[in-house]
Amino acid sequence: TPAGGQGHPKPILQQPASIALLSRNRTTADESTDAYIRYRDFHQAKAEERRKTLLDSLDADTMDDGYAVLAPDVRLGLPFKPMTIEEQWFDWPALPDLFPVSFPGVKTSRDGFLVDIDLDRLQTRIGDYFDPALSHEEIARCYPSVMKTIAGFNAGKIRDTLLARGGPNEDAFVRFAYRPFDTRWLYWEADGSLLDRPRPNYRPHVFKGNKFLVTQQKPRREWSPSQVISRIGCLDLMDRGATCIPTWLHNDGLGQKEIGVPQANLSVLAQHYLAHLELGVEDLFHHVLAILHDPAYRAANAGALRMEWPRISLPGWPHGEARHADELARSVVHGRKLAALLDPETPVPGVTQTPLRPEIAVIGVPATTDGRNMTNAHFTVTAGWGRRGSGDAVMPGKGRAVERPYTPAERSALSDALPALGETTFDVHLNGEAFWRNIPAAVWDYRLGGYQVLKKWLSYRESAILGRKLQPAEVQYFADTARRIGALLMMSRSGSR
Repeated sequence: TPAGGQGHPKPILQQPASIALLSRNRTTADESTDAYIRYRDFHQAKAEERRKTLLDSLDADTMDDGYAVLAPDVRLGLPFKPMTIEEQWFDWPALPDLFPVSFPGVKTSRDGFLVDIDLDRLQTRIGDYFDPALSHEEIARCYPSVMKTIAGFNAGKIRDTLLARGGPNEDAFVRFAYRPFDTRWLYWEADGSLLDRPRPNYRPHVFKGNKFLVTQQKPRREWSPSQVISRIGCLDLMDRGATCIPTWLHNDGLGQKEIGVPQANLSVLAQHYLAHLELGVEDLFHHVLAILHDPAYRAANAGALRMEWPRISLPGWPHGEARHADELARSVVHGRKLAALLDPETPVPGVTQTPLRPEIAVIGVPATTDGRNMTNAHFTVTAGWGRRGSGDAVMPGKGRAVERPYTPAERSALSDALPALGETTFDVHLNGEAFWRNIPAAVWDYRLGGYQVLKKWLSYRESAILGRKLQPAEVQYFADTARRIGALLMMSRSGSR
């Protein structure tokens, strides 16, 4: 039904819709009729064009015109839409068949209070919260989100309990993988209900040298390649909800007899398979990462990846022989390079450490409109990248990213990398005077976990949100992240299979 008044109809339906008709033929008891499904997409850009095409299709002589017969696969949940999938898909093990232990990311439901880019500001807030001299009303005026009672969170009662216990716990300030390439500080406690979902069984496995594969079983929108983190991860690292899969398990977290000795996070089948190949859990971890970042794999299995856990091709699975190790060697090496680029905690020679590769050095160069070096006066982000939404939410803004052709010097330096980076580039502004020069189009548009990585990072650093200027190290971090993404895109063209 139109809304908006006579003569000015506005469609109520705002989201894409699927229209289906199920019909039953009248048959006698001894007759049988095979059921079938026919499928067709209407891709016209404008709604009125799609409607006309849909109506015109009713005049077709047969239903064969424009429609394809669809046979939904029960193993994928009977999707009533064509699914792109490789023939061997169901012969491959799913991620839980290889790595049996995983954890959902941490959910605070009070990010604005419990998470911060700056440790000192977080410590001040938490110190105030645990100060018995400050009343609930005073805390509520300063930090409303933590004193708002909602279902499952009685703010006053919880604070009373924590004040009686005493605090804060100085060991509870931990690094937190909050968004892709955006690590912050979190005040984490396993009990006390200050966090909505603290995942107490997760944290024991976060220790030096351990890495986590961040993925999801079923994405809400488009499927995203996995991330790699070495800190405790947020549920919103991925749009629908992140699952964090450790390489190693700390025995303190599993109640093992031999305390403190890490154990490989492997199923029995995976242990036997790797033993035959004389490989270990880290080799498998990096092979999996290489597969999940292979554009050919994603294209060939796009439908299945939207419906269930990723499945991983392994030569000779589930038995395996020593000769299969050579087949995995290339992807393992590829995966190790990917892991270093994806983990912001890992320095990468030639990309974030000097001397930089020539094609990397020209990406994301800090610059000013008058050609001088950036100084402290240039570090305030005021280009409109973020604004406050409801509650603690930060909404992205338009900002200022100026698209342009590459300069001859940039084109020469990028050379063979250009096909991976795009034919145009952007100058991305902090403000009216300072910008990062040469953020190639594919780097600027790069998405991970459902987020446009660089733009998302900037939205939280707008001066009105951050409350201060960027530090020189943060200006460099943005450049380093752009260079990591550029290197990832260059690697993606080579694939892993």
